[in-house]
Amino acid sequence: MKISLDIDPRNEETAVTIHCKELTPAIQEILEYLNKNDTDLIVGKDGENQHLIKHEEVHYFRTEGDVVTAATSEGIFKIKEKLYELENSLPSHRFIRISKSVIANLHAMSHFEPSFNGTLCVHFKSGEKEYVSRHYIGRIKEILKMNRRETK
Repeated sequence: MKISLDIDPRNEETAVTIHCKELTPAIQEILEYLNKNDTDLIVGKDGENQHLIKHEEVHYFRTEGDVVTAATSEGIFKIKEKLYELENSLPSHRFIRISKSVIANLHAMSHFEPSFNGTLCVHFKSGEKEYVSRHYIGRIKEILKMNRRETK
């Protein structure tokens, strides 16, 4: 990747132009970073205590009824955001929906295990596990193939 930086006091505003052959996850990450207006922190509640949680520390988000929780290595915290709001605001190169009720951090996953009913069992580095519904399996395979191509 070639990077050019032009620092000139005559520039009235900052402009970013990206020339690329195709939109890769790395470029998507750059675009999301440039467009990000909010912080990388989520407020999680543990009883009466409120904790600041970084996105990358979350293994997965789960909704049960009206309650959304964030699972981290420090524990499980209730958060105020809805799952669909998180899906729209989290970096798409890192977080992926694996079921109607779970959004998972790809970087926190350890391995996959096929299940007898056509789903996948995702094992996280923390030892936790969640199931990928059949509806989302294709999207996960697509993302994993893109990541594999990128590392060659």
